[in-house]
Parts: sequence; structure tokens; C-alpha cells
Amino acid sequence: MKKAGVIKIGKNIQAIRKSHGYTQEKLAEAIECSPRYIGDIEQDRSKPSYEVLVKICNLFNISLDEIFSEYLDIKGKKEVNVALYGFDKLKPNNQDTIVHMIEYFNKRNGEEN
Repeated sequence: MKKAGVIKIGKNIQAIRKSHGYTQEKLAEAIECSPRYIGDIEQDRSKPSYEVLVKICNLFNISLDEIFSEYLDIKGKKEVNVALYGFDKLKPNNQDTIVHMIEYFNKRNGEEN
């Protein structure tokens, strides 16, 4: 967990945006703001409003803790893997493959303990 003196979430928002295949322009249009504002947020030159954060979370179906994860001290917190944000956009057979792999490795992990 990082010290919460100066909170910088621009890189997290950028990673989330890119993992969903959005450009700054497409995100700006979707949440009704300017592309320049999105760029400023991602470069930590501007802090997003609560309204913008809520719109981003709703658009990408994520929670605020995924944006602020490195600053939160949540008991049992799991690191968010940005690569999995687009899971719901995969073809069903690809989703099934990933689920089977997770089940397989969890089962093997249980057998090793």
C-alpha cells in the first residue's frame, strides 16, 4: 500500500481505459467530458470529480477500490489484474477456457497443500 499523501490514480485509469479498448476520445464521449480532461487526469495534472469517477466505474463495471487499490488497506484485499478487465467482452469459448484454467490451477494448488 502506498502512502496516501498525494494520491495519483491517472495510470490506473489509463490502464483500465486501455484494457477496455477505449481511446481518450471514446471515454470522454461516453462520460460527457473533454478528451483533454481525460488526458489531464491520466497524467495526474487534474483530479477527476466524484461524478467523473462514478461514470468511469459504471461504464467499465468496476468499483472505486479498483481505481484506488494501491492506496487502500483492505483486509483480504486482492490485487486487481488489469488484464482481466475485458473478460466479459471475450467470446464465450474463450471465457470458458480461462475459467477451466483457473479451476485446474486452484485444484492443483489444493492438492499441493
